[in-house]
Amino acid sequence: MYTIAALYHFTRFPDPAALKPALLTLCQAQDVKGTLLLAKEGINGTIAGPRAGIDAVLAHIRALPGCADLEWKEAQSDHPPFGKMKVRLKKEIVTMGQPDVDPLAKVGHYVEPQDWNDLIRSEDVVVIDTRNDYEVAIGTFEGAIDPRTDSFREFPAWWEANKERFHNKRVAMFCTGGIRCEKSTNYLLGQGVEQVYHLKGGILRYLEEMPADNSTWQGECFVFDNRVSVGHGLVEGPHELCHGCRRPILPEDRKRPEYEHGVSCHLCINETTDADKTRFRERQKQIALARARGEEHLGSH
Repeated sequence: MYTIAALYHFTRFPDPAALKPALLTLCQAQDVKGTLLLAKEGINGTIAGPRAGIDAVLAHIRALPGCADLEWKEAQSDHPPFGKMKVRLKKEIVTMGQPDVDPLAKVGHYVEPQDWNDLIRSEDVVVIDTRNDYEVAIGTFEGAIDPRTDSFREFPAWWEANKERFHNKRVAMFCTGGIRCEKSTNYLLGQGVEQVYHLKGGILRYLEEMPADNSTWQGECFVFDNRVSVGHGLVEGPHELCHGCRRPILPEDRKRPEYEHGVSCHLCINETTDADKTRFRERQKQIALARARGEEHLGSH
């Protein structure tokens, strides 16, 4: 079994580049794979590997400046969720493009999963899903507003265009693991919204702790690893990725005429040019050749 750890932590890293080599070396030595993002505002990512390897990497991260109280969410998988390990340097660990937003200064009120249902069912509360449109499409909380954003960077403009709809309302927001809400709640507080709330630990913690028969969640939750989606108890969902557009699709979508493995699906068939599709087909051919060579190599031992 592989242990999957999803984590983020806002702290001050004056020189994130200096932290990269030791972190990458440790992950590789411990057979831990996935992606970790480092920026001056902190660390974010999802990693997977053997139990001992994940423990070693988490201990290393907790020893970094300001990370002693790091929190993370775990799940299990019987197949490797990632193919390689990447540690990347970024301007932001989750990109909002708002230089004045600072989650270390102030964020909204954290709401525990067991208190979430009562809050979002209150008449004076508006519930906003801060995730991207393709994530919302496969599951969200009942009554939640979908801003229909392609990326988190679009959220401030959406809020500016829609804020009058929410006058005199309390605002409750949620996302996959909680990180986007650290920024979106700070942003709304800076815009003068007085009562802002967010789901502590995000959807993943809610699905882990809340029984299905007492849930206001509808559908599946998109995750950024090879599981693609999870449901209650963080059980792996039915979705697969279209490797043309990286959106989640269901197994039956592979039977649709628009589907071509690694090239297109019904969601992206009209979004790419013929040249793009030709390039994607060549990519798939190279992947198949590499896989065949690997199997031949293994068979010769």
